[in-house]
Amino acid sequence: METIEKLFSFIDEYTENTAKEHEMTYLEGVLETLNTWLEGEIKPADLEPSKEEIRKAIQLVLLKGMHQSTQPNHQMTPDSLGLLLGYFVEQFYEKELTSNRKITVLDPAIGTGNLLLTVMGLVGDKIEGIGVEIDDLLIQLAAASAELEKRSVSLYRQDALENLIIDPVDAVICDLPVGYYPNDEVAKDYEVKAPEGMTYAHHLFIEQSLKYVKDGGYLFFLVPSHIFESEQSSILNKFLTSKAWIQAVVQLPDELFKSKAHAKCLFILQKKNDTGKPVKEVLLAKVPNLKNIKALELFFAKVQKWKKEQK
Repeated sequence: METIEKLFSFIDEYTENTAKEHEMTYLEGVLETLNTWLEGEIKPADLEPSKEEIRKAIQLVLLKGMHQSTQPNHQMTPDSLGLLLGYFVEQFYEKELTSNRKITVLDPAIGTGNLLLTVMGLVGDKIEGIGVEIDDLLIQLAAASAELEKRSVSLYRQDALENLIIDPVDAVICDLPVGYYPNDEVAKDYEVKAPEGMTYAHHLFIEQSLKYVKDGGYLFFLVPSHIFESEQSSILNKFLTSKAWIQAVVQLPDELFKSKAHAKCLFILQKKNDTGKPVKEVLLAKVPNLKNIKALELFFAKVQKWKKEQK
């Protein structure tokens, strides 16, 4: 922690001075600081931080900046959820990862990159990351963070729900943007399009992700816990029945969210292919309080037991 604290202080102090001098927001100051560090004009004294220490220090300054920001899209997926999602990526891609084959992983709403970089930090250098983000500041922060951490990530600044110029990927991870998607002209070409009014963005992201993952590939989504209780849920359910097999629905600890209305679950899908088949039993589980080590051990044992039974 000492290295992370020193690194945070280094970035924070330079950011505060830069933001004040150039009359910019704190987040814009963070970007300026990271780029100045990358260019070699500044460097943290007497520190040789690891990739993960750099990620955590950057995360802290970004959290500080987001706390000051009024923009709702300036939010970050917590480490706890990133690590949990990364654990499931390891479980579903165990064969590929143990054979030292790299897998391509797409985050179509990458934001500042913390979710993807957390998963990459857990899994190691066996992931080639790809990210899409429409917000110019956020994607530049993701690019600077990935470069400082020396992670292999390709980034595309665009609306992720429009046509993407990327090859099919092995897996998709995403903390789905929740709410209505404002561009009906784009949404009209989707199967999950609502018959009237605007369509949920998180439904559109699921369909788009299935389009760009390889046949038989897995998708790991953080979705609203009430995703199948909305007025558009029947359209989404019909689409998923034709395109994917549900692997798991994992409820997340209540204490991670402000209220029940904001609660999320981990929703894991597999894109249908000619040689595969649905699991014998969908994994339905709830992650216990993260401070309860004994209960967490039982949860992971349940996941392992489920995994073994599917074979």
